Amino acid sequence: MKDSTDSFKFSIDVILYPILFVLLIWLVFAIEIRFGLRFNKFGVLPLDVSGLKGIIFSPFIHSGISHLYSNTIPLFVLSSALFYFYRPIAFKVIIYGVLISGFITWLIGRPSYHIGASGLIYVLFSFNFFKGIFAKHYRLIALSLGVIFIYGSMFMYAFPIDNTISWEGHTAGLITGLLFALVFRKQIAKPKKYVWEEPSYNEDDDEFLRHFDENGNFIENLEEETLDELSINKNDESNTPQEVNYIYKSKTDL
Repeated sequence: MKDSTDSFKFSIDVILYPILFVLLIWLVFAIEIRFGLRFNKFGVLPLDVSGLKGIIFSPFIHSGISHLYSNTIPLFVLSSALFYFYRPIAFKVIIYGVLISGFITWLIGRPSYHIGASGLIYVLFSFNFFKGIFAKHYRLIALSLGVIFIYGSMFMYAFPIDNTISWEGHTAGLITGLLFALVFRKQIAKPKKYVWEEPSYNEDDDEFLRHFDENGNFIENLEEETLDELSINKNDESNTPQEVNYIYKSKTDL
């Protein structure tokens, strides 16, 4: 990541790219319905060379309207969060996430066609959650808590509790997201540091702190010479005191 200003700023791409991806998967489904086609054979077929093409195509293919609808909202929400909080690495997470999770599914999946964007959704879910925990940044931690609060139930579907669901794809997505959270661990927006948090900060140069002793007690009668010296050193490199004249005028003079 280049710097912390690259993230935490809203721009049109935060929702534009998620919307385009959602529209694309709906378009593919509309083509299937309109022309009576079935693209299931383009899904991931584990341990079959011909099934490798599904690593790329499977996220765009869904078995029905309910399957498509159930993936639409989490895909939009989690990808929008990705582009908002991690914009510089968002495309890397999505592209490599699809490839790596798809390949893991190809390795561990049952001998059937695995289709749907849920593998990518689990990548985004896992990455957003673990990344926020590792970052130790209050906004990212809040994101992690929000993700687990809204989609925490997704964890159970990474286990073989339903034979009609590709739990292998979900597990592959979780593993991939966690891996990315570790790989991109240093590429995060850094919390803003105040002056007193900088390594070069010196308390003796702080005009405000000079009004307190080492125990934190307020010094009521700070020596005038100390204040004058501080003002001179701060505002005049030649150490020449500057005069400030206050002119009083009565109402009759106005």
